[in-house]
Amino acid sequence: MTERVVPPDDISPTDFFTAWVPDAVARDPARSGRLGHAAHALEFTLEGEGGGVFGVHIEGGAVRGSVGPLEKPDLRVRLDVPTWRALNRGELSAPEAFLKRKVHLHGSLVLAVKLHVILG
Repeated sequence: MTERVVPPDDISPTDFFTAWVPDAVARDPARSGRLGHAAHALEFTLEGEGGGVFGVHIEGGAVRGSVGPLEKPDLRVRLDVPTWRALNRGELSAPEAFLKRKVHLHGSLVLAVKLHVILG
């Protein structure tokens, strides 16, 4: 198993979702292979200073990011910017964040469980 790739601590959410995630998946054949041929749309709402609404589009083993709300996402994820940064740094696990109600999910919970495949 390869070491978890961590984004720069000061990365903006826009750069993370539109450039870093798609690039990280594209450069990791194992990760893109685990995505399979599924097609999903995920919407992330980051609340607080520097936040926003972002889309992650998965199709054919590739990931594309976008800015702005999605019309019909399979999963909506809502969290604040400090929690998002703690998750990126590996200081907080996704299950722990969910149990502490720092992450709110709406939609496909099966897809939520698979998020680590997409985002690391």
